[in-house]
Amino acid sequence: MCGISGFIGRSKEDWDREAVLKKMMDKIIHRGPDQEGMYVNDQVALGFRRLSIIDLDHGMQPMFNETGDVVIVFNGEIYNHLELREDLIAKGHVFANNADTESLIHGYEEYGVDLLSKVRGMFAFVIYDMKNDLVFAARDFFGIKPFYYTQQDGNLVFSSEIKSILAYPNIKREVNEAALEQYMSFQYSVLPETFFKAFVWAAPPTRDTEMPTSTAGRWFALNRSDCRKIWPSVMEITLVGM
Repeated sequence: MCGISGFIGRSKEDWDREAVLKKMMDKIIHRGPDQEGMYVNDQVALGFRRLSIIDLDHGMQPMFNETGDVVIVFNGEIYNHLELREDLIAKGHVFANNADTESLIHGYEEYGVDLLSKVRGMFAFVIYDMKNDLVFAARDFFGIKPFYYTQQDGNLVFSSEIKSILAYPNIKREVNEAALEQYMSFQYSVLPETFFKAFVWAAPPTRDTEMPTSTAGRWFALNRSDCRKIWPSVMEITLVGM
């Protein structure tokens, strides 16, 4: 199964970022009892709980590219990662292990957001590109793998499960009455929000969604404290100037 957790935004809080991330990760230990890992700096905090399936010895996350300036946390499975790997090796990319995670890292380096048109699988991932000071996050098009997020004190907080987000400092536990009304009427909510107000799950795209050329999903541009929705299950967050 595996699980990811973290938060994105310039460090301006007075609490220990690693301690907070560890607390969030511990809430989803059932998703990944085999290993844990984290990457933390003053801009991002990425956490991972692993259930070992592919490349048991070398598939630990967060995982870096060969130059150490692109890092990823990833939950899921890329079904065509071997074909993608061959294509990327032919283009000069250097692989260090056999995990499908690394195909996403090099795929992002080669194709950027268009990587999503290359992959087949179920996934939720967050990539931090240090050279471009950019975070790129995406969820699979059918919405198989969970990805929840909210904004708190100017930071974007995400996880595979809501209980992990609730471990982040100062999170408000407010009922989303609109979602509750949907549930009481239809026994489910058709909204992109969860039953917690201001908590969102990254929904897969719909047919009537306007999408830019050669992209698929939703993405966000985050500049300072302004978050602008552009399309359904991808996020692109520029950290410069935050």
